[in-house]
Amino acid sequence: QVQLVESGGGLVQTGGSLRLSCVASGRTFSGYYMGWFRRAPGKEREFVAAISYEDGRTYYPASVKGRFTISRDSAKNTVYLVMNNLKPEDTAVYYCAANGDYSEDKYDYWGQGTQVTVSA
Repeated sequence: QVQLVESGGGLVQTGGSLRLSCVASGRTFSGYYMGWFRRAPGKEREFVAAISYEDGRTYYPASVKGRFTISRDSAKNTVYLVMNNLKPEDTAVYYCAANGDYSEDKYDYWGQGTQVTVSA
């Protein structure tokens, strides 16, 4: 059974930083893409970042490019999202996801989410 467990969320001031972690288990993720998404209250789910587990290639939307960095540690089966220069509009529940193909929308596996709150 595939499990994705996020951690690292919390309350931070504007301009601050956080590092989210996602520990994956239950299958081999070689060849998979790992993604981060977020959902703010009253808004649709938003793609935040993705990384190829195979070669480390990364993908970001314009809204976070240059501020967020996704990485993976294959030995630990862990994916990270470092978020710098956080803004109040980054406040959301952040979800880790895994999929066999690159996607900015449909993923096979999802974590339970971790709350990130950025105060003004």
